[in-house]
Amino acid sequence: MSSATSKPAAKVKSSTSSSSKPASSKTSSSKTGTKTKKTKTEPSKEPFIGEDGVEKVHRLSLKGSSRLVTEFFEYSINTILFQRGVYPAEDFTPVKKYGLNMLVSSDDQVKAYIKKITSQLSKWMYSGSINKLVIVISSRDDGIDIERWQFDVEMMGAAAEKFKKEVPEHLAEVAQRDKDKPEKEIQEEIQGLFRQITASVTFLPMLDGRCTFNVLVYADGNVEVPVEWGDSDPREIENAEKVALRTWGTNNHRVQTAVSYRLID
Repeated sequence: MSSATSKPAAKVKSSTSSSSKPASSKTSSSKTGTKTKKTKTEPSKEPFIGEDGVEKVHRLSLKGSSRLVTEFFEYSINTILFQRGVYPAEDFTPVKKYGLNMLVSSDDQVKAYIKKITSQLSKWMYSGSINKLVIVISSRDDGIDIERWQFDVEMMGAAAEKFKKEVPEHLAEVAQRDKDKPEKEIQEEIQGLFRQITASVTFLPMLDGRCTFNVLVYADGNVEVPVEWGDSDPREIENAEKVALRTWGTNNHRVQTAVSYRLID
Protein backbone atom coordinates (compact mmCIF):
# COMPACT_ATOMS: atom_id res chain seq x y z
CA MET A 1 0.00 0.00 0.00
CA SER A 2 1.25 3.41 -0.61
CA SER A 3 0.40 6.93 0.21
CA ALA A 4 1.72 9.96 -1.59
CA THR A 5 1.67 13.60 -0.66
CA SER A 6 3.62 16.61 -1.85
CA LYS A 7 4.66 20.09 -0.96
CA PRO A 8 5.38 22.48 -3.83
CA ALA A 9 8.88 23.42 -2.73
CA ALA A 10 10.22 19.89 -2.37
CA LYS A 11 7.76 17.41 -3.86
CA VAL A 12 7.53 15.28 -0.75
CA LYS A 13 5.96 11.92 -1.43
CA SER A 14 5.10 8.92 0.71
CA SER A 15 4.06 5.41 -0.19
CA THR A 16 2.98 2.40 1.76
CA SER A 17 3.67 -0.95 0.29
CA SER A 18 1.98 -4.11 1.46
CA SER A 19 2.74 -7.72 0.79
CA SER A 20 -0.49 -7.91 -1.21
CA LYS A 21 -2.07 -4.59 -1.98
CA PRO A 22 -0.48 -1.10 -1.65
CA ALA A 23 -2.71 2.83 -1.69
CA SER A 24 -2.34 6.88 -2.60
CA SER A 25 -3.24 10.25 -1.23
CA LYS A 26 -2.15 13.65 -2.42
CA THR A 27 -2.19 16.89 -0.51
CA SER A 28 -0.30 20.10 -0.97
CA SER A 29 0.10 23.45 0.70
CA SER A 30 2.44 26.38 0.51
CA LYS A 31 5.17 27.34 2.94
CA THR A 32 5.14 30.90 4.30
CA GLY A 33 6.59 32.95 7.11
CA THR A 34 9.83 32.73 9.05
CA LYS A 35 10.91 30.19 11.63
CA THR A 36 12.31 30.67 15.12
CA LYS A 37 14.43 27.78 16.31
CA LYS A 38 13.71 26.44 19.77
CA THR A 39 15.21 23.50 21.57
CA LYS A 40 12.73 21.05 23.04
CA THR A 41 13.65 18.86 25.94
CA GLU A 42 12.11 15.74 27.36
CA PRO A 43 11.31 15.37 31.05
CA SER A 44 14.04 13.33 32.68
CA LYS A 45 13.26 9.69 33.37
CA GLU A 46 15.08 8.52 36.45
CA PRO A 47 15.43 4.76 36.92
CA PHE A 48 13.47 3.20 39.76
CA ILE A 49 15.89 2.02 42.44
CA GLY A 50 14.62 -0.47 45.02
CA GLU A 51 15.49 -0.59 48.69
CA ASP A 52 18.27 -3.04 47.88
CA GLY A 53 19.92 -0.37 45.68
CA VAL A 54 19.28 -2.35 42.47
CA GLU A 55 17.62 -0.74 39.47
CA LYS A 56 14.21 -2.33 38.91
CA VAL A 57 13.17 -3.39 35.42
CA HIS A 58 10.02 -1.89 33.93
CA ARG A 59 8.87 -4.30 31.25
CA LEU A 60 7.37 -2.52 28.24
CA SER A 61 3.81 -3.46 27.37
CA LEU A 62 2.93 -4.34 23.77
CA LYS A 63 1.31 -0.93 23.37
CA GLY A 64 4.36 0.81 24.86
CA SER A 65 6.71 -1.15 22.61
CA SER A 66 4.60 -0.34 19.54
CA ARG A 67 4.60 3.35 20.48
CA LEU A 68 8.38 3.30 20.92
CA VAL A 69 8.96 1.75 17.48
CA THR A 70 6.58 4.23 15.82
CA GLU A 71 8.32 7.14 17.54
CA PHE A 72 11.67 5.75 16.41
CA PHE A 73 10.44 5.77 12.80
CA GLU A 74 9.38 9.41 13.15
CA TYR A 75 12.83 10.48 14.32
CA SER A 76 14.52 8.25 11.74
CA ILE A 77 12.69 9.99 8.89
CA ASN A 78 13.65 13.42 10.25
CA THR A 79 17.27 12.42 10.87
CA ILE A 80 17.73 10.96 7.39
CA LEU A 81 16.14 14.00 5.73
CA PHE A 82 18.53 16.27 7.60
CA GLN A 83 21.71 14.21 7.36
CA ARG A 84 21.24 13.57 3.64
CA GLY A 85 20.39 17.19 2.88
CA VAL A 86 16.98 16.51 1.35
CA TYR A 87 15.90 19.83 2.89
CA PRO A 88 18.11 22.80 3.86
CA ALA A 89 19.52 22.86 7.40
CA GLU A 90 17.53 25.98 8.28
CA ASP A 91 14.33 23.94 7.90
CA PHE A 92 15.19 21.91 11.02
CA THR A 93 14.86 22.57 14.74
CA PRO A 94 17.10 21.07 17.46
CA VAL A 95 15.46 18.74 20.00
CA LYS A 96 16.68 16.49 22.76
CA LYS A 97 15.66 12.86 22.31
CA TYR A 98 17.07 9.51 23.41
CA GLY A 99 19.71 11.45 25.32
CA LEU A 100 20.97 12.88 22.02
CA ASN A 101 20.85 16.27 20.32
CA MET A 102 18.72 15.68 17.24
CA LEU A 103 17.06 17.74 14.50
CA VAL A 104 13.49 17.58 13.26
CA SER A 105 11.75 19.42 10.45
CA SER A 106 10.25 22.76 11.42
CA ASP A 107 8.36 23.09 8.14
CA ASP A 108 4.62 22.87 8.83
CA GLN A 109 3.86 20.85 5.70
CA VAL A 110 6.60 18.30 6.26
CA LYS A 111 5.67 17.97 9.94
CA ALA A 112 2.01 17.41 9.04
CA TYR A 113 3.00 14.88 6.41
CA ILE A 114 5.24 12.88 8.77
CA LYS A 115 2.53 13.06 11.45
CA LYS A 116 0.03 11.64 8.99
CA ILE A 117 2.33 8.71 8.26
CA THR A 118 3.19 7.97 11.89
CA SER A 119 -0.43 8.21 13.01
CA GLN A 120 -1.31 5.39 10.64
CA LEU A 121 1.87 3.50 11.51
CA SER A 122 0.89 3.59 15.18
CA LYS A 123 -2.40 1.82 14.44
CA TRP A 124 -0.76 -0.80 12.25
CA MET A 125 2.08 -1.37 14.70
CA TYR A 126 -0.31 -2.04 17.57
CA SER A 127 -2.35 -4.43 15.44
CA GLY A 128 0.81 -6.35 14.51
CA SER A 129 0.39 -5.57 10.79
CA ILE A 130 3.77 -3.99 9.88
CA ASN A 131 6.88 -5.92 8.95
CA LYS A 132 8.97 -3.29 7.17
CA LEU A 133 9.37 0.47 6.69
CA VAL A 134 11.45 1.90 3.83
CA ILE A 135 12.60 5.45 3.09
CA VAL A 136 13.61 6.02 -0.53
CA ILE A 137 15.52 9.12 -1.63
CA SER A 138 15.32 9.88 -5.34
CA SER A 139 16.35 12.59 -7.77
CA ARG A 140 13.68 15.18 -8.35
CA ASP A 141 15.02 15.90 -11.81
CA ASP A 142 15.06 12.42 -13.36
CA GLY A 143 13.17 10.33 -10.77
CA ILE A 144 16.06 7.88 -10.30
CA ASP A 145 16.18 6.25 -6.86
CA ILE A 146 19.48 6.98 -5.11
CA GLU A 147 19.19 5.59 -1.58
CA ARG A 148 16.94 3.09 0.17
CA TRP A 149 16.83 2.94 3.97
CA GLN A 150 15.14 -0.23 5.17
CA PHE A 151 13.88 -0.99 8.69
CA ASP A 152 12.72 -4.59 9.15
CA VAL A 153 10.35 -5.14 12.07
CA GLU A 154 10.06 -8.55 13.71
CA MET A 155 7.69 -9.46 16.52
CA MET A 156 8.63 -11.74 19.37
CA GLY A 157 7.55 -12.53 22.91
CA ALA A 158 4.04 -11.45 23.87
CA ALA A 159 3.55 -9.64 20.54
CA ALA A 160 4.24 -12.78 18.50
CA GLU A 161 1.95 -14.83 20.75
CA LYS A 162 -0.91 -12.33 20.53
CA PHE A 163 -0.83 -12.09 16.73
CA LYS A 164 0.14 -15.74 16.19
CA LYS A 165 3.35 -14.86 14.38
CA GLU A 166 5.90 -17.58 13.72
CA VAL A 167 9.16 -16.78 15.51
CA PRO A 168 12.44 -18.10 14.02
CA GLU A 169 14.62 -20.10 16.38
CA HIS A 170 17.31 -17.42 16.60
CA LEU A 171 14.69 -14.79 17.44
CA ALA A 172 13.12 -17.00 20.09
CA GLU A 173 16.49 -17.05 21.84
CA VAL A 174 16.66 -13.25 21.61
CA ALA A 175 13.11 -12.98 23.00
CA GLN A 176 14.03 -15.10 25.98
CA ARG A 177 17.16 -13.03 26.61
CA ASP A 178 15.36 -9.68 26.21
CA LYS A 179 12.11 -10.43 28.03
CA ASP A 180 13.18 -8.18 30.95
CA LYS A 181 15.27 -5.75 28.94
CA PRO A 182 15.75 -2.43 30.81
CA GLU A 183 14.62 0.75 29.07
CA LYS A 184 18.09 2.17 29.60
CA GLU A 185 19.58 -0.61 27.46
CA ILE A 186 16.93 -0.06 24.77
CA GLN A 187 17.77 3.65 24.66
CA GLU A 188 21.49 2.91 24.39
CA GLU A 189 20.82 0.67 21.37
CA ILE A 190 18.74 3.40 19.72
CA GLN A 191 21.49 5.95 20.45
CA GLY A 192 24.04 3.70 18.76
CA LEU A 193 21.90 3.39 15.64
CA PHE A 194 21.28 7.13 15.33
CA ARG A 195 25.00 7.76 15.69
CA GLN A 196 25.55 5.34 12.81
CA ILE A 197 22.97 7.12 10.66
CA THR A 198 24.72 10.41 11.40
CA ALA A 199 28.12 8.90 10.55
CA SER A 200 26.78 7.43 7.28
CA VAL A 201 27.62 10.68 5.50
CA THR A 202 31.24 9.50 5.57
CA PHE A 203 30.58 6.62 3.17
CA LEU A 204 27.37 7.50 1.31
CA PRO A 205 27.84 9.36 -2.00
CA MET A 206 27.00 13.07 -1.88
CA LEU A 207 23.51 13.81 -3.15
CA ASP A 208 23.70 16.16 -6.11
CA GLY A 209 20.79 18.27 -7.29
CA ARG A 210 17.28 18.36 -5.92
CA CYS A 211 15.93 15.26 -4.16
CA THR A 212 12.58 13.93 -2.95
CA PHE A 213 11.72 11.09 -0.59
CA ASN A 214 9.15 8.31 -0.41
CA VAL A 215 8.07 6.30 2.62
CA LEU A 216 7.00 2.70 1.96
CA VAL A 217 5.26 0.60 4.59
CA TYR A 218 5.02 -3.16 4.15
CA ALA A 219 1.95 -4.49 5.95
CA ASP A 220 -0.17 -7.64 6.08
CA GLY A 221 -2.43 -8.19 3.08
CA ASN A 222 -5.63 -8.13 5.15
CA VAL A 223 -4.88 -4.79 6.81
CA GLU A 224 -7.48 -2.02 6.53
CA VAL A 225 -6.07 0.70 4.28
CA PRO A 226 -7.20 4.35 4.26
CA VAL A 227 -8.77 5.32 0.93
CA GLU A 228 -6.11 7.99 0.32
CA TRP A 229 -3.25 5.47 0.41
CA GLY A 230 -2.08 3.89 -2.84
CA ASP A 231 -0.03 1.05 -4.31
CA SER A 232 3.72 1.23 -4.75
CA ASP A 233 6.45 -0.96 -6.19
CA PRO A 234 9.32 -1.98 -3.84
CA ARG A 235 11.65 0.72 -5.25
CA GLU A 236 14.67 -1.57 -5.04
CA ILE A 237 17.92 -0.03 -6.30
CA GLU A 238 19.63 -2.13 -8.98
CA ASN A 239 23.29 -3.10 -8.50
CA ALA A 240 23.33 -1.24 -5.19
CA GLU A 241 25.86 -1.32 -2.40
CA LYS A 242 24.22 -2.39 0.86
CA VAL A 243 25.43 -1.65 4.39
CA ALA A 244 23.85 -3.29 7.44
CA LEU A 245 23.54 -1.02 10.45
CA ARG A 246 22.85 -1.72 14.11
CA THR A 247 19.85 -3.65 15.39
CA TRP A 248 17.79 -2.61 18.39
CA GLY A 249 14.79 -4.07 20.11
CA THR A 250 12.39 -4.28 23.03
CA ASN A 251 10.85 -7.34 24.66
CA ASN A 252 8.22 -7.35 21.87
CA HIS A 253 9.87 -5.98 18.73
CA ARG A 254 13.22 -6.15 16.98
CA VAL A 255 14.24 -3.60 14.34
CA GLN A 256 17.02 -4.32 11.84
CA THR A 257 18.36 -1.46 9.72
CA ALA A 258 20.24 -1.32 6.43
CA VAL A 259 20.93 1.28 3.74
CA SER A 260 21.37 0.58 0.02
CA TYR A 261 22.76 3.18 -2.32
CA ARG A 262 23.51 3.67 -6.00
CA LEU A 263 27.17 3.91 -6.87
CA ILE A 264 28.25 7.01 -8.75
CA ASP A 265 29.11 6.18 -12.37
